[in-house]
Amino acid sequence: MQTLTDGIGFLYLVVIFALALYGIHNLITTILYLRSKTASKPRKMTQLKSWPRVTVQLPIFNEKYMVERLLNAVTHLDYPVERLQIQVLDDSTDDTTQLVSKLVDEYKSKGINIAWLHRSNRKGYKAGALAEGFKHASGELIAIFDADFIPRPDWLKKTVPLFQNKRLGCLQTRWGHTNRNYNSLTSAEAMGIDGHFIVEQTVRSRYNFFLNFNGTGGIWRRACIEDAGGWQWDTLTEDLDLSYRAQMRGWKIGYLPNVIVPAELPSQVEAFKKQQFRWAKGSFQVVRKILPKVFEDSNLPWSVRFMAVLHLTGYLVHPLMLSLLLLTLPVGILIPDAFRIFPLSVLAGFGPPLLYLAAASRHTPPLRERLKLLPLLILTGFGISLSTSIAVLEGLAGKGGVFVRTPKLNLTNAHTQSEKIDRAYLPPISSLVWVEIALGIYALMTIILLEPYVGLGIIPWMTIYMLGYFYIAGLNIAQHVPRGNSKLTKSFTG
Repeated sequence: MQTLTDGIGFLYLVVIFALALYGIHNLITTILYLRSKTASKPRKMTQLKSWPRVTVQLPIFNEKYMVERLLNAVTHLDYPVERLQIQVLDDSTDDTTQLVSKLVDEYKSKGINIAWLHRSNRKGYKAGALAEGFKHASGELIAIFDADFIPRPDWLKKTVPLFQNKRLGCLQTRWGHTNRNYNSLTSAEAMGIDGHFIVEQTVRSRYNFFLNFNGTGGIWRRACIEDAGGWQWDTLTEDLDLSYRAQMRGWKIGYLPNVIVPAELPSQVEAFKKQQFRWAKGSFQVVRKILPKVFEDSNLPWSVRFMAVLHLTGYLVHPLMLSLLLLTLPVGILIPDAFRIFPLSVLAGFGPPLLYLAAASRHTPPLRERLKLLPLLILTGFGISLSTSIAVLEGLAGKGGVFVRTPKLNLTNAHTQSEKIDRAYLPPISSLVWVEIALGIYALMTIILLEPYVGLGIIPWMTIYMLGYFYIAGLNIAQHVPRGNSKLTKSFTG
């Protein structure tokens, strides 16, 4: 019995200190960001006398609600027409193919250099499509946009000149949101993504830490892709994989926080969870593949290696959070003195909220609104921790996997969707929802059983867990309640 108690206590200490490390990392990142805001702005690049050839790749898979808007935006890019090539990399298996073929023919008739490349199989998924298109690309620069992104006409004119820096291999621009205020979930997602793009990516770029191309809304130098080994599909996050391989070859990835490309946020819980699952699993597949090489590279400063570890393993926070919940009850019963180190986790817990609150720009809600949204973001993070924890374990266990796309439905803040959505575009509810409810009940039972022994301090922390799981599970169930012939706007509650 004593051995079991000691084991539980040791595991609890490991979880607390690991969570504290990630929390402090967020706190330091926030401080570095606030310092960088007062630093001198980078000098402006001179405009080019001769524009390089650019290929714009549009990887799509069953995007009949988005592809028309996407092609309209990309064909209006302000760039010399003779230097621009557009590739629609279509892996669709539904009637998107007919729509895309028709649209491409129409644009071709207007003199636009656009090609439709349709694959009958999805080998390599998105990475495979990008690699296939790369064989036929004429550009020395390769821009990539997912189906829900809407680049503004001046996007290329703002990004291409920076490639006068010969070591710049990739340039990422910031994601915006077409449906930030669609429902409670999209509001929380937008705040989380803003924290990543406004704070984290800015700090990594400014202080020369490794950062990543985010899969879309960016532009690559062809020579960089080739030198780094090209697109590979042994992970589900081909963007993160190529980013690290390129930087370890000496290429730089730049970041432009003031160039924004609006995109759609998942408005259904199940779609959001599947997106996070893919990102989490893929990131830990990259950990298996790349992290050992980061430590083997003696040319990298230790600060860069350390920040790379925290960057690549960021989703580890979710299994740590889940472990803390499961351990709290037995620790409280067997070794309540272990809670004396709890203030350490509370101190570290300030890091993530401060990071998201610091993510301010003229395109984000004011501070008062962000303060209101912060509890919702926290509950969302706790609520998806079960699904994401499973993804982390799967990523550590093996390579590859099925690339599950995130449905895009052409949503805006206004609930004006009049078209009935194909049910094939809406993921079915997962049985994990019942486990999430059980975890919420477990958190409630932990409060009831431990409060008499350890005091009121246990209530706030466990309440966050309870509400987080109930919120995610409850919203998920509500979004899957049959509603007859109702439109999309009536089924996406929250």
